Amino acid sequence: MASTSSHLDRRGWGALLVLCGALFLDGLDVSMLGVALPSIDADLHLGASTLQWVVSGYVLGYGGLLLLGGRAADLLGRRRVFLIALGVFAAASLLGGLVSDGTLLIVTRFIKGTAAAFTAPAGLSIITTSFAEGPARNKALAVYAATGASGFSLGLVLGGLLTLAGWRWTFLLPAPLALLLLLAGRQLIAADRPGDMLAARRGYDIPGAVAISGGMLALVFTVVRAPEVGWASPGTIAGFSIAALLLIGFVAIEQRSAHPLVRLGVLRTPGLVRANLLAAAIFGPYVSFQFVVTLYLQDTLGWSALTMALALLPGGLVVAFGAPRTGALIDRIGTTRVLTLGMLAFVAGYVLFLRVGETLNYAAVLLPTMLLVGIGFALAFPAVNVAATAGVANQEQGLASGLVNTSFQVGGALVLAITTAVMTSGWNASGAAPGSADALLDGYVPGLILVAGFSLAGLAVAASGLIRRRETAIAYAGAAPAELPPEESREAYDRAA
Repeated sequence: MASTSSHLDRRGWGALLVLCGALFLDGLDVSMLGVALPSIDADLHLGASTLQWVVSGYVLGYGGLLLLGGRAADLLGRRRVFLIALGVFAAASLLGGLVSDGTLLIVTRFIKGTAAAFTAPAGLSIITTSFAEGPARNKALAVYAATGASGFSLGLVLGGLLTLAGWRWTFLLPAPLALLLLLAGRQLIAADRPGDMLAARRGYDIPGAVAISGGMLALVFTVVRAPEVGWASPGTIAGFSIAALLLIGFVAIEQRSAHPLVRLGVLRTPGLVRANLLAAAIFGPYVSFQFVVTLYLQDTLGWSALTMALALLPGGLVVAFGAPRTGALIDRIGTTRVLTLGMLAFVAGYVLFLRVGETLNYAAVLLPTMLLVGIGFALAFPAVNVAATAGVANQEQGLASGLVNTSFQVGGALVLAITTAVMTSGWNASGAAPGSADALLDGYVPGLILVAGFSLAGLAVAASGLIRRRETAIAYAGAAPAELPPEESREAYDRAA
């Protein structure tokens, strides 16, 4: 897969399928575990607080180490980092299916999250450095995004089926799949070129690596734990303080380092900050919505895990079939317009679901909601990956990929934590009988309003990009392409000329 190729040749498709397979496996693993949680609790007697960390342990490793993983790919070689991390993921999957201790289970989830923190940015940066900016890269990223969403959707159904045979299968299944991807990747992913590895001619920023990893771990850990111990508790305040000090220290280190782990100037890349804000606004409400819907369908309506998974499947199918075609739409109308349409679909879907009650009309409420959310994800997820890596130099693509993946995960952890706290407050303040449908709805509805509110904020961020592009198009009307800023050279100029 040659760098900056303008089309997908046979080897390119093979390598792309391996990278997509790893992202598919991440989505599959996360969604299968969510379905299996009640069975894990029944077998290991973990309790609610410990059970939460089976999920949060993965988020902690993933969200806390993504920036380090992205930069490691730039420094040490993208192929090398991707394959090593995939091997660690396979080993942790196997171990997780064999342990019978809750603490060890959480440790294996943290290791898997850490491995994913290296495979995700490495895989994305391999794509963005292998296909030239424009139609080829947009198509590759659209296919990449579709496989991730398909893995999540299929994992819901597959998790329900595997849980019938035993929850351990949801841990064991990813191990051989990851091993097969590892073997295929060794053959199909092009070797790292010495010129692409900055470590050959630059030093390592060890203090920066320690500061950013510690700061992100402290931030994610505190956000995940806050709903359990209280947002104003001494532990939460201390956690946020430690995270802030480490992150401030990281900025100070990077400003003085001769070989910074994260070149802060990359944040001045046009549209990069907006793309990362949108990543958080896409994934945070989406994860929280899935969480609320899962509780509502199972706890309030009494649906089985498999019935719920099949009910949510149409949204995943929309993503699977729609996302691969988003690249062509981006080429036609531009990244910003696609992002705005995607966020609009999200908002419409979340607002529609506010009509939930003690009973549910599937055809009138849940089905159109899932279709709208599926459209939103099919449009916005590929587009935000395109926006987050556009205009970034090849040697910093791993960094850009780590930034956008970090925004996804931190956004997911933060919005879910806030949503959980709002729902808990609603339940505590409810005047209805504890555990009744009315009492549960008193928590679900505020949570859903919050989800819609965060998504609406994302729509505003996307729309601000439309305004900026219109102003730029007017300002640069009649200008030569060479005179335009990088972000506008493909889209604004074409519409202004």
